[in-house]
Amino acid sequence: MNGASSKKIKVIAIVGATASGKTSYSIELAKKIDAEIISADSRLVYKGFDIGTAKPTKKEMQGIPHYMIDIVEPEFNYSAGLYQQQAGEIIKQIHSKNKTPIIVGGTGLYIDILLKNYQLPHIEANNELRKELRNKNTQELYDELLNKDTIGAQQIDSNDKKKIIRALEIIYTTGKPLSKARGIDNSPYEIEWIGKNFPRDILYQRINERVDIMIETGLVEETKHLLSVHGRIPNLTDTIGYREIIGYLDNSYSLEEAKELLKKNTRNYAKRQLTWFRKNQDIKWDTYPQTLKK
Repeated sequence: MNGASSKKIKVIAIVGATASGKTSYSIELAKKIDAEIISADSRLVYKGFDIGTAKPTKKEMQGIPHYMIDIVEPEFNYSAGLYQQQAGEIIKQIHSKNKTPIIVGGTGLYIDILLKNYQLPHIEANNELRKELRNKNTQELYDELLNKDTIGAQQIDSNDKKKIIRALEIIYTTGKPLSKARGIDNSPYEIEWIGKNFPRDILYQRINERVDIMIETGLVEETKHLLSVHGRIPNLTDTIGYREIIGYLDNSYSLEEAKELLKKNTRNYAKRQLTWFRKNQDIKWDTYPQTLKK
């Protein structure tokens, strides 16, 4: 190891699609190597988004410290840039305790911005532009984004209106597509990438079973509660899980239809996650980390 790399903080990144076993794997690993976990999930930051995001419970955490979970109210428009800043500070804190930070999640943009040190364009929110864009339907916005930034659009849920609008806002403000506006600086981390996955039929079965469990354990009641407290805010209506249940509550379809739609949308999301991560040639899929082999 040369002098430059020896100064870098050792980080383990555990990535993969939803329902691929990242959470349980990371907790098992953290207990073995005395590590602490930083979530990299754009929805786990929101308080109250529990069942619908498969947020790990205190019992499931097994005493392992978890960070970047339940840190803001759902009304707050949390950003990838803010995640990079806050999670970066936590990495330093964990490292200062002579422990290994483990980054765990499926939000590829958050993970890459943090660990690959993407430099995001710093632009102020343009509320007038956002209001104008929000008056358009989601499909119109996504088609516009596809036209202006095909690569960037492929990294965003075609139903996530908030993220689509943010991407268009960056394009309008900087004159550059999001995929070219970032730039990359040298990473301050020595990263060991681990990917968790299953054969597609098994992964889809796990997703379907997870959705069934969500319904059984109160996803409808949780959605009703969130609506009563926060109203139809974008962070709720644009989130897979709550979006489908809101449709059921609006009598757009039956609960069974909502459940099947949620399974379908989650499977599609898993496809997008895997497409993102498979571009990273450094990821070793379904292996134990080198840390345990030393």
